[in-house]
Amino acid sequence: MYTQQQKKQFKGIGHQLDPVVTIAAKGLSESVLAELERALDDHELIKVRFIHDRQNRAILLDELVKLTRCEVIQTIGGIALILRKSEKPNAALSNLLRH
Repeated sequence: MYTQQQKKQFKGIGHQLDPVVTIAAKGLSESVLAELERALDDHELIKVRFIHDRQNRAILLDELVKLTRCEVIQTIGGIALILRKSEKPNAALSNLLRH
């Protein structure tokens, strides 16, 4: 769990980010999950776009959190800001270290 102050800092960083993964009609397919894993490993803090109605977004987001072991920092409409800290972050790729 992160403190409110930490979440506020993460939201500030996330404001500058664009979504790196879009979850559309096929949902959380193997290729989407592989891309999410790669993005979280590389960048730690990422935005994900959902092309679904509110109820399906919530279901998919819960499933995404369980499968990728990440934490939701913020959701606004169809965009979710998620975080999974890396044990050995890459300074050139990590959004937490670069901002």
